[in-house]
Amino acid sequence: MNVSPRALLRFLENSRLTLALAESCTGGLVSAQLTAQPGASRVLWGSWVTYSNDAKHRCLEVPQSSLELYGAVSREVALAMAEGALRLSGASLALSITGVAGPGPSEGVPEGTVWMGVAGPWPSEAVRLQIKGQREQIQRRSAEIARLVLLRWWQQEGRLDSVGLDGDN
Repeated sequence: MNVSPRALLRFLENSRLTLALAESCTGGLVSAQLTAQPGASRVLWGSWVTYSNDAKHRCLEVPQSSLELYGAVSREVALAMAEGALRLSGASLALSITGVAGPGPSEGVPEGTVWMGVAGPWPSEAVRLQIKGQREQIQRRSAEIARLVLLRWWQQEGRLDSVGLDGDN
């Protein structure tokens, strides 16, 4: 299932929700895809591209201890990024993406490993994906899946199961 940028924006607007984004490996791609649509300003609060660990810590208040203990590409950091974006923005929902787009592994984490975090009115949740492809394919597929993750999390009232979130499609 693919959720287009336009469909996600329409859903957010109809649900009277606002969104903040915290992106790392996608480099702002999710935000760019949403802002390419007319009316995005009605629901998109804004976004951070926190590519370095220092940016994650300074901009989103990700604890330095989490970055050191778990690494930038981890459940803990994805959750901290989403929770930081939610807290700092005041948006209704926040989505984070952190991963290794490649080429090759980074800090022992395999290429294509992506964590997404979601924060909002329910307990924060994160999902891990393993996406195959070259760098741009991993980034593009991550952005597509991120829209689905956000929509699913909201529709399931804060629950995320990975069924149907296959990064290989």
